[in-house]
Amino acid sequence: MPGKVNPVMSEALMMVAARVMGNATTVTVCGQHGNFELNVMMPILVFSLLESVSIMATAVDAFRTRCLEGIKANADRCTELLERNPSIATALNRAIGYDAASKVAKKAAAERKSVTQVVMEEGILTEEELRRVLDVRSMTEPGIPGE
Repeated sequence: MPGKVNPVMSEALMMVAARVMGNATTVTVCGQHGNFELNVMMPILVFSLLESVSIMATAVDAFRTRCLEGIKANADRCTELLERNPSIATALNRAIGYDAASKVAKKAAAERKSVTQVVMEEGILTEEELRRVLDVRSMTEPGIPGE
C-alpha cells in the first residue's frame, strides 16, 4: 500500500521484551535450583541476565534514535480528538447530573459532534461554565478538580 509505514521499531522492541521475559523465567527457575548452595545453574542464570541487559540497552537505544527522536505531536489534532470524544461528558456529571450528561454523550456520538457543541446547542451551560467544567487539561493532572 503506497504511503504505508511499518511499525518495525515497535515490533523489534516487542520481540526483545519477549526474549527478556523468557530470560526472566530462566533466572527464576535457576534461582529455585540452588540446592545445597551449590548454585549449579549460575552459568545460565548469569548468561540470561547479561543477555537481557545487553539486548534491552541496544533495543531501547535503537527505538529512541530511529523512532522517538523527532516525533512531534499534532496539537490541533489532539485537541480535536479530545473534544470529539464523548467520554469527556463524564466531567459534566457534577454540573448537570449523570442522566443529562449521558444524554449529551449519546447525542454527541450519534451526531458526530463534540460534547461542547451539544451542550451549547442545548443551552445546558453557559460558555464560561462549560469551559470550566470541560477543562481537559485539568482532567489529566493530579488532584481533585475544583479544589
